[in-house]
Amino acid sequence: MLELKKITKSFGEKKVITDLDLTIPDGSILAIVGPSGGGKTTLLRTLAGLESVDSGNFLLDGQVFDPTNLKEQEQVVGVVFQDFQLFPHLSVFENITLAPKMVLKQSKEAYTAKGHQLAEQLGLSGLLQQYPYQLSGGQKQRVAIARAMAMDPKVLAYDEPTSALDPALRQQVESLILNLKKQGVTQIVVTHDLAFAKNIADELLEVSPV
Repeated sequence: MLELKKITKSFGEKKVITDLDLTIPDGSILAIVGPSGGGKTTLLRTLAGLESVDSGNFLLDGQVFDPTNLKEQEQVVGVVFQDFQLFPHLSVFENITLAPKMVLKQSKEAYTAKGHQLAEQLGLSGLLQQYPYQLSGGQKQRVAIARAMAMDPKVLAYDEPTSALDPALRQQVESLILNLKKQGVTQIVVTHDLAFAKNIADELLEVSPV
């Protein structure tokens, strides 16, 4: 279980997150909904350790942790960013397996098996030798999800997972997220799309611009 206790974050004089308390049970989906300026992406960045908070605590299974000060081999929250951030010069397989190879120091046998398992799970098996420029938006997103999952995070988080996609693909994203839930993956979804959020979430957190 992931818990946030009294999380506060400011940029200069602007307070973006104020005394936020959240509890995300294992295997559940939390959707954070609201327009730009409400601190949704900032919250994801703090969970991923890309921004520090001014005050408050993060807890995993009752133990306090600091997302900015984890060992390289530990990842509590893996984030799938809105622009996917794939490496253009690497194949799909290389994008997925780079972190297990370089950060987790897994053997070639281990990271290859992991890459193929995730590709099968996410419908990417036929695309492993392709490069990002050859992929559709939906395919890039699945590669980004596979890459995040390759680090075995406790929680998978998405920043606006439907915004870069054709509306017709939204149903596919819903199905993907709900299928991962069936596999026990705990997920946080940041979105401005309330209807999408209601379709997938166990709990909704609505935020307003500060």
